[in-house]
Amino acid sequence: MASRPAKKRKLTPPQSEDEGDLRSDAKIQSSFFQNAAKWDLLEDQYKARKGKKKEKENTRLPVKRDGRIQAVVTPAEDLKESDDDWLEGEGDGSGEDDEAEEPPSPEEPAIPLKQQIRNAKEELAKLASALNEEPYENAAAFKALTKIGNSKIPAIVTLSLVTRMAIYKDVIPDYRIRPLSEYGARGEKLSKEVRAIHTFEQALVSSYQAYVKELARYAKARKGDSGGDAIASVAITCASSLLTAHPHFNFRSDLINILVWKLSARRADQDFEKARSALITLFTEDDEGRPSFEAVSTLCRMMKAKDFQVHEDVINLFLHLRLLTEFTGKASKDSVDLPMESRKKQKKVFRTKRERKELKEEKALQKDMDRADANVFHEERDRMQSECLKAVFATYFRILKLRTPHLMGVVLEGLAKYSHLINQQFFGDLLEALKDLIRHSEAEETITEDPEAAAEADNNVDEEEEEEEEETTRNPSREALLCTATAFALLAGQDAHNAKADLHLDLSFFTTHLWQTLLPISQNADLELGARSLHLPDPDAPRPSSSSDTRGNKVNLQTTTVLLIRCLTAVLLPPWNIRSTPPLRLAAFAKQLMTSSLQVPEKSAQALLALLADVGNTHGRKVAALWNTEERKGDGIFNALSRNEEGSNPFATTVWEGEILRRHYCPKVRDAVKMMEKNIMSDR
Repeated sequence: MASRPAKKRKLTPPQSEDEGDLRSDAKIQSSFFQNAAKWDLLEDQYKARKGKKKEKENTRLPVKRDGRIQAVVTPAEDLKESDDDWLEGEGDGSGEDDEAEEPPSPEEPAIPLKQQIRNAKEELAKLASALNEEPYENAAAFKALTKIGNSKIPAIVTLSLVTRMAIYKDVIPDYRIRPLSEYGARGEKLSKEVRAIHTFEQALVSSYQAYVKELARYAKARKGDSGGDAIASVAITCASSLLTAHPHFNFRSDLINILVWKLSARRADQDFEKARSALITLFTEDDEGRPSFEAVSTLCRMMKAKDFQVHEDVINLFLHLRLLTEFTGKASKDSVDLPMESRKKQKKVFRTKRERKELKEEKALQKDMDRADANVFHEERDRMQSECLKAVFATYFRILKLRTPHLMGVVLEGLAKYSHLINQQFFGDLLEALKDLIRHSEAEETITEDPEAAAEADNNVDEEEEEEEEETTRNPSREALLCTATAFALLAGQDAHNAKADLHLDLSFFTTHLWQTLLPISQNADLELGARSLHLPDPDAPRPSSSSDTRGNKVNLQTTTVLLIRCLTAVLLPPWNIRSTPPLRLAAFAKQLMTSSLQVPEKSAQALLALLADVGNTHGRKVAALWNTEERKGDGIFNALSRNEEGSNPFATTVWEGEILRRHYCPKVRDAVKMMEKNIMSDR
């Protein structure tokens, strides 16, 4: 019996093997997905397509060899037959370089300039309105305004500067903001409203400081920059407006530095006038005294650094200080003498311990109230004004020592204005300085009259110095008259009797110099012209490059005739003792003035004859002998060219010039002669 084959059974794998296969399949699948993420099918297809060489078509005919027909294979050298094929073959090797070049990304469309300016206007208007409506809630708008001002477009920069100036003028409080550390040092708990105010104040101060720095940078911008001139002018205007509107606020000294830097220029333009007007307003409206002191000290440092080569209007700023009318003490360039009332100590009153304690508490309370009300402390103001006065006198004295030509007139007239504030010790030093100036002017006149000496002096001057001093025209005779007038004005401002008695002052030097220069001055063709009068220049003389504007300036504009009349009035009719003039001096000057009246123009002749009429009213008996030959008191000969008036022997002559002046072509001169003789004869 055949055996039946064994039945094969299908055995299932154990559970452990199935789990291993599943894990291996999972690993394979995960590695597949990881590698698939790195695949770049398009790049591979592109490389495969670029890698394939173009197969050239074989155009040769088959050849029969050994009874067999064989196709002719084209050699490799002949594959590159045309220029296109050669270029294509060379390009195959640079395929990777082509892949490295990425296509340019599309640029954003540029905004037109007008649209940028329009957008800036709208943004500035939005921020300004927000700050004006709710300043404490929109303190972050200051940073946005500063960001707009950082634009490179000049029009947007100008709009930003002007807008911020208007905002600051409206937002700045009426007090000076203190640092936040002073509030935190007390350890006090602040309310929500107070914290909001402090946050706004700090944001305002920080943004205002950045704004002032921007003004300083733009004001000093070079002229070659695009829009630099216009932006610089706007910056000067903004600084001037902020200084005059809020002189009490922070960073006042920075604004003063901007204006003083502009005033350091030798040429006066519109920006120069803006800065000067702002400082004049600051001086006239300053009740505290400290802003004026900061401005004066900055001006003095600037002039000293520039070696006083500045415009004369800068010196004239000192004439607008309020201390001219408010300060009651006297000062020099080194010290200040306060009035006796301020130096007197109050009489000590006996108080009990309780009364002293109450008085101390009351003073502390009053001090806090004064600070809250921003009252002006008179003692502090007097101290600031005294420091200003010392700085002004020091500047005047330095200029006198340096003999700066174009500043001599304004300095001498400034000293005459401040004569009542000069103490007696400084008065003597000033008189010596004025005498040195007169001697220097006499030496210059002798050099100009001597052609050989003038040629030697010209050879010693360098060409560079001639170019620098080309604009200033020096007039020695006018400077001498200014020194004489200033000397007598200084004496009139003092207590003249006490000053002459205490210091033994002798002004005969100025009187003698006036006597010696009276006849030469009467022959001057420009006698009735001021220091900067408009007249036809000498065609052979070098023309100045620019002419200063004198419409708003009333200093150093007096003509030579006016200065001469001032000096003669101080010599012949001194206000402190009008009856003390000696007869010899009166007679000598009366004779010399009558002779000079024949040489001067008609207006100057009228002025001299009017002065003689005043002399006749006061001293008619002393000089009446000159008009009557029979009453002559002296013997000998009159010497009009003597060194001094006392040695001229005036009573040995008569005034015969009156007969010629009676026939003068001008009827006003004829009437003046008749009036003068009537006054003299009526007092005999």
